[in-house]
Amino acid sequence: MSESKLPKQVLIIRHGEKRGDPGVDNIADGPSLSTKGYERAGALAPYVPAQFGRPDFLFATRASENSNRPVETITPLSKAIGVSIDDKHADKDYGKVASDILGNPKYAGKLVLICWHHGKIPDLAGALGAVPPVSKWPGTVFDRVWQIDYPADGSAANNLPLLNLPQKLLYGDESA
Repeated sequence: MSESKLPKQVLIIRHGEKRGDPGVDNIADGPSLSTKGYERAGALAPYVPAQFGRPDFLFATRASENSNRPVETITPLSKAIGVSIDDKHADKDYGKVASDILGNPKYAGKLVLICWHHGKIPDLAGALGAVPPVSKWPGTVFDRVWQIDYPADGSAANNLPLLNLPQKLLYGDESA
């Protein structure tokens, strides 16, 4: 039996709520989180280590003129656990992130958390070898964690099951 070169686990989350989302606030859309989004970001800082363990690596999409929400969402977590955020990849470059995580031995046996834009999350999960539970992430959903567990023996990184877990952090979050 050979030692796996795959991560132990990858967690994928969507950034927190954005300004201008229906039911979130009445402020025009912008590149930053809404008040509720910042509340979610703060709540994720203790939740992620307590629920899944301390991530070894954090990824978020690179800031653009339209959005810095993924970085803003995991900044409190980054500060709380002392792990820097790798935000060098654009939203469309999710495949490069997946290839790096699955192909670089520095991620072997590690816990990786990725915060991305919802439009690319199902494709990102597929590039990481998982079967996403939906082909299109709903635009109104901010409260899920997609968990991908890799076999310890490194035997497969294809068609892996994906757990679609509720965060249950803020009022109005789904319970299942």
